[in-house]
Amino acid sequence: MTPWLAVVGIGEDGLSGLGLRARRFIEGAEILVGGVRHLAKIPPCGAERVAWEAPLSATIARLQRLRGRRVTVLASGDPMHFGVGSALARHFDAREMTVVPAPGAFSLAAARMGWSLADTELVTVHGRPIEDVLLRLCPGAKLLILSRDGETPSRLAEVLGRHGYGESEMTVLERMAGADEVRVDDRAEGFRGRRFADLNTVALEARANVHARPLSRVPGLPEDAFEHDGQITKREVRAVTLAALAPLPGEVLWDVGAGSGAVAIEWMRAQPRTTAFALERNADRCAAIARNAAQLGVPGLVVVAGEAPAAFTEIATQPQAVFVGGGASNAGLIEACWEALTGGGRLVANAVTLEAEQAVFAFHARHGGRLVRLGVSRAEPLGGYTAWRAAVPVTQYAVRKG
Repeated sequence: MTPWLAVVGIGEDGLSGLGLRARRFIEGAEILVGGVRHLAKIPPCGAERVAWEAPLSATIARLQRLRGRRVTVLASGDPMHFGVGSALARHFDAREMTVVPAPGAFSLAAARMGWSLADTELVTVHGRPIEDVLLRLCPGAKLLILSRDGETPSRLAEVLGRHGYGESEMTVLERMAGADEVRVDDRAEGFRGRRFADLNTVALEARANVHARPLSRVPGLPEDAFEHDGQITKREVRAVTLAALAPLPGEVLWDVGAGSGAVAIEWMRAQPRTTAFALERNADRCAAIARNAAQLGVPGLVVVAGEAPAAFTEIATQPQAVFVGGGASNAGLIEACWEALTGGGRLVANAVTLEAEQAVFAFHARHGGRLVRLGVSRAEPLGGYTAWRAAVPVTQYAVRKG
């Protein structure tokens, strides 16, 4: 297969920052594709110019019709790092493409800050919720953040302030590598209400004050980290449940009878490159799940309002793991969850009532798996003394689909 589609990374310094190979792809193109800002950096060269349309899929469809022509796509910095090259690779064979990267915003920012990229969290809020940053926050953490626009530093400062990180050291780098590059340093609180150029990257070194509550990504967050009405899997049981669910990169979880959404949220926190759907019939709990997900750094969690298993039809993505936290005793629910699973997928069900246990035991008799009885006691005040108070025991069933 002969490559015909070149994807060339370009910075704010335009052609002057490109090597010979990148220049040849631009100068030899029949069709030059890019954003208006990038196209303006290229002097007339005889190629037809195509600006990206919204949605992006419209231009990708046009590129597919141009297969075999000499097409060069201009991209920001490294096209394969949060760039358009990654989107194109989902539609074109890698053997059709030639990618010529330039230093991206992360590399440029790391160079300006003197930070090792290997020791830095790399985040984009361009087209994504700003709460994604919260998952990476902990004292001393270094983050490089691709902004959505010129208001991102101010919005980020507000979020940091609410979570006790307003004293963090923050740097806004505008138009890096351009003739009008600007750097602004301040504490996060100092960026509130300030507007910057739309093309900016934020460098953040997290500093926590006494009001901050750093939270580990290890499953088993305390119950008061979540907004809930009592319908929440206890932290000790939740840690064991996540171990049984065993999240892996790219996998999808259905949390059925999600309650507060704690299991789905901790699934995504434990392994950020995962997806979770929280199914809950109670509208107030659905709203609380969404708030919990945003506050705990996983705003991408999808809340599905409805009764299981009927609500399964609203989800197009097949799960690799299903957790039944509520409703295990409902006729046919566990069977419907089993049917939805991919081959090799994991089903975990926690039962606290005799009726739920009976359903779990019956399913275990047919499909095998592992049964574990979990009992948790916590030391609590009793009069003027302290005594152990036992929580309702949980029967946990875990099975892998062959």
